[in-house]
Amino acid sequence: MKDIFFCPEESNFYSNCLETFVLKNCSHSDSIVEFGSGDGSPMINSLLKTKFDAVIHGFELNTSAWKLANSKIDEYNLAHKYKIYNSCLFNSSKPQAEYLVANPPYLPASDPDIYMPLLFGGVDGATVTNNLLSLGYKNVLLLVSSFSNPISTIKRAEEKNYFVQKFMVLPLRFGYYSSEPKVKKHIESLRKKKMAFCSTNYYFLAGVLFKKCQESAINLSNELVKVMTSL
Repeated sequence: MKDIFFCPEESNFYSNCLETFVLKNCSHSDSIVEFGSGDGSPMINSLLKTKFDAVIHGFELNTSAWKLANSKIDEYNLAHKYKIYNSCLFNSSKPQAEYLVANPPYLPASDPDIYMPLLFGGVDGATVTNNLLSLGYKNVLLLVSSFSNPISTIKRAEEKNYFVQKFMVLPLRFGYYSSEPKVKKHIESLRKKKMAFCSTNYYFLAGVLFKKCQESAINLSNELVKVMTSL
């Protein structure tokens, strides 16, 4: 379906981050809020591989993706664990949870008039990502793109008293959405301003677990910056 985000490599990476950084470390009382659940596949795949037994509240604006996600949830009998609402988290009364997780929209462009407008991440690509770090959740798992002003995301995290607890990085080839001429041209303009870091064909996507800061915590933000700006 052209109106539903489709990138198996990225979705599998997100699923791996969910499983490794969140679901395997949750207690039975820990709930999760997910921004932009899409068709639900990454979370469903992770749930099927773990013993997570609490509740995930997902939010998805794309009605087609929301309907598909709920059909998959019913297919795998996960309705007691995974509930997705056809609404925006930013416009909802904020659910209480130990974790906020998201593969947020991160495509940079001059405006949202792109192949899939819901993938627009703001002029620098980091707007939605950075806003999620302002919601105050104790633990936040985000996918962060190297061509979407990642340094601004690290700075926003520090401003909000988060440290980088864990991260993993995947090199990705520019795909259907990021190769749209309007998007690619804008990324090149950001690259010249040292706000995007990528080669002609590849960029890095990092799965980053941010945690509200503790004085004794080890902060991996410098290591993350080095990796994300190395292309």
